[in-house]
Amino acid sequence: MARTAATIPAGMRLTDHISLGVLTAQFPRELVDQVLVETEAVNARERALPAHVMVYYVLAMALYAEVSTQEVLRCVVEGARWLGEPSDAALPTKSAISQARIRLGAAPLEALYRAVVAPVATAGTSGAWYRGWRVMSLDGTTLDVGDTAANAEAFGRPASARGVNATGAFPQLRLVGLLENGTHVITAAQLGAYGTHERVLAVEVVAGLTGEMLCLADRGFLRFDLWRTAAATGAALLWRAPATVTLPVLERYADGSYRSELRWNAGCTSPDRRPQAVRVLEYTLEGAPRPVTRYRLVTSILEPARAPAAELAALYHERWEIETAFDELKTHLRGAQRVLRSKTPDLVYQEAWGFLLTHYALRALMHEAALGALPKARDPDTVSFTHTLRVVRRTLPHVAALPPSGPAAPAPRASAGRRGNPAGRRQLEPRPRRETQDE
Repeated sequence: MARTAATIPAGMRLTDHISLGVLTAQFPRELVDQVLVETEAVNARERALPAHVMVYYVLAMALYAEVSTQEVLRCVVEGARWLGEPSDAALPTKSAISQARIRLGAAPLEALYRAVVAPVATAGTSGAWYRGWRVMSLDGTTLDVGDTAANAEAFGRPASARGVNATGAFPQLRLVGLLENGTHVITAAQLGAYGTHERVLAVEVVAGLTGEMLCLADRGFLRFDLWRTAAATGAALLWRAPATVTLPVLERYADGSYRSELRWNAGCTSPDRRPQAVRVLEYTLEGAPRPVTRYRLVTSILEPARAPAAELAALYHERWEIETAFDELKTHLRGAQRVLRSKTPDLVYQEAWGFLLTHYALRALMHEAALGALPKARDPDTVSFTHTLRVVRRTLPHVAALPPSGPAAPAPRASAGRRGNPAGRRQLEPRPRRETQDE
């Protein structure tokens, strides 16, 4: 769809433009510099738009997805000018911004995501745990990307119902993610072309599972190879089984579940084809509209006493939390019916990692706010993502602004932010404000 370049209202205060604090707090300058070195993206010479500024610029593009590229850069640079940096240089042109993004590439953003993003729920986080397991969900989605020949060739298009050979209006990028249910943090992700099956991308994503986790997944993911890979991480699994999977009854349990085994099929590529021991539970939802849907779930938790069938049946439907997180990413952060603005495949990947990083920063901030709520901690699900996004877009948190060039200022490691509130970080309460018509 055609994009109309938007601008930030001229009547807003300069301090309202400086909203990178939540980003620099989660992704400090020293860590960004480290990632740039590791990905060999450091500029060989001083430039008007050095690599570290462009990293934050890509994150700001996600924060201001509806704003033109030059306006986004103004959001990044004016904060430093407000703090006394030289302001005589003209704002770089769109062409200069594009060239700087090309020089940066996608690798630093992906490396930053993999270095920083991790589960944030603590023992006190409401809704994040089931019997000592951290509840996670695995699923996939797609993102519309710019309709260019390069993007169409790299990503492909979905089929259309308009005709036999008809295709969708835009090429699409496929994303498979692993969600921490209690906080809506997408803790692991993999990107690929539209034609790449979700199970292929999921192989890399399930590597992010650990023994403290319980992973929920829909029936499209249950195949012998992927199950075996996920189970090898030590995580507990609870996945829905498609009707085509044969699950023999080997032993009945008192809670209604039964012992079975998952066997290899024609699509198996693993050299180890020994059957995987599983437990199966079957049920229908009372009061569900006709036709009644029968659910068949497969779990790696073999002992009914550790996870009774009724509890697992109720827990499985928490898998829909990941759909809510994808909605936050695609509808609220990016904007409804808005395509990624990048025109080339590498920049599409760069922009997509930027959206994932910014979503993480917002969700980590919301988790900190929920834990710090008085008189007692709140469930992060009760904190509005839309309101948080509006506040972050308008508010200057009291952290150092980003200098456009020069040496990095000392900053804390981001690892502290991965588990609750980092030492010394101030908890900010947004001031009440009047809703405006544009909201």
